[in-house]
Amino acid sequence: MNVEVPFEELKPDFDRAYKALAQQIRLPGFRPGKAPAKLLEARVGRGAVLEQVVNDALPTRYSEAVSNEKIKVIGQPDIEITKIEDGEELTFTAEVDIRPEIALPDYSTIDVTVDPLEITDEAVDEQLQSLRQRFGTLTGVDRPVQDGDFVSIDLSATVDGETVEEASANGLSHEVGSGQLIEGLDDAIVGVSVDESKDFTSTLVAGEFAGKEAVVTVKVVSVKERELPEADDEFAQLASEFDTIDELLADLKTRVERVKKVEQAGQIRDKVLETLLETLEIPAPEAVVKAEVDSQIHEAIHGLDHDEAKLAELLESQGSSREEFDKDIKDTAEKSVRTQLLLDAIAEAEGTQVGQDELTERIIFQAQRYGISPEEFIQQVQQANQLGAVFADVRRGKALASVVDRVNVTDSTGAAVDTSELFGSPSDTEEPAAGDSAEGEQEK
Repeated sequence: MNVEVPFEELKPDFDRAYKALAQQIRLPGFRPGKAPAKLLEARVGRGAVLEQVVNDALPTRYSEAVSNEKIKVIGQPDIEITKIEDGEELTFTAEVDIRPEIALPDYSTIDVTVDPLEITDEAVDEQLQSLRQRFGTLTGVDRPVQDGDFVSIDLSATVDGETVEEASANGLSHEVGSGQLIEGLDDAIVGVSVDESKDFTSTLVAGEFAGKEAVVTVKVVSVKERELPEADDEFAQLASEFDTIDELLADLKTRVERVKKVEQAGQIRDKVLETLLETLEIPAPEAVVKAEVDSQIHEAIHGLDHDEAKLAELLESQGSSREEFDKDIKDTAEKSVRTQLLLDAIAEAEGTQVGQDELTERIIFQAQRYGISPEEFIQQVQQANQLGAVFADVRRGKALASVVDRVNVTDSTGAAVDTSELFGSPSDTEEPAAGDSAEGEQEK
């Protein structure tokens, strides 16, 4: 795409550039921000002003060109300035991937099968047991450690005789069998008595020695077992708003059913999406996939202090290699890009809109996930220029839900599954959120 910008159209950009320079540069005889443009140019040079103007103008002029040409782009453009004549014209080219046309099917022809919605006594008993554990009491015992005990332990670790500080600590509380601490600990500690120690080996997953095999020493300081309250009416009154154990069990069954429905809804979404990805031709632009691959690799290495050697050691400890890792990342990235293209095409075909309440709900949900306030989350996504991505994510979710509503879903027993109960009926009656369309159009 070739774009020509007459210099007279750059006047607002020049004004902003001069205003910014006037705030940064102090000239004798002029108050801050009041120095004339000619004197500012004389100080920094015309070339510096032009560079600032061009850098500021390119994103806006590119977006205007995309809008005027009515093209649907994906990913970031590769922009090259081909001509810049001071006082006359700015010309640049923008090479960018275009969203592919996707022939969407008749959704009523799609059949998927999912697991049946089964509410077993075992599942309810598991919830009751979990509730009893929350109200249990810990009592010290004079015996070796058993699975399920709560212990206080001291840990130390070495790699090739060198102490690993980040894997050493005293007075750690741990539930045996929970797998919450270092790998191999739960197996090693069973049968050990108070004041006894035991060595075992474990592969470290973080820190300076990530991927290295360490010799870990665990010393048992104390052992406690949990005594559970009886599951009776008295317990129901203690642990809930109910007066009887039967009422509590009925409520737990309702909760289990709710969770099972959420799980079944997730399985339906996944299977519908997989079916569409398998049956439709959805080309993934190479440049967009590469950008996604680079981003995922950066995130992986970032967690290892940007040390490629640590990544190689970690992969080796997992029985993998860098080649397998790169292939998995590429496959994941390609599927992610194809999924986004598919859901965006569905959203456009369905006229899917995002209400302000829906966007706010997603922001609050994401903020809770990261343990921050909604205001702080909004500030972070705005700084990262990712508010459009949040909007696009909500829109894609709604688009998929609208498809699921028309797909034929049965469980493995042959019974039809009522998806309207799980997803509701799609509705576009809400007012669209601010930023609808333009910001989402160029999101990946």
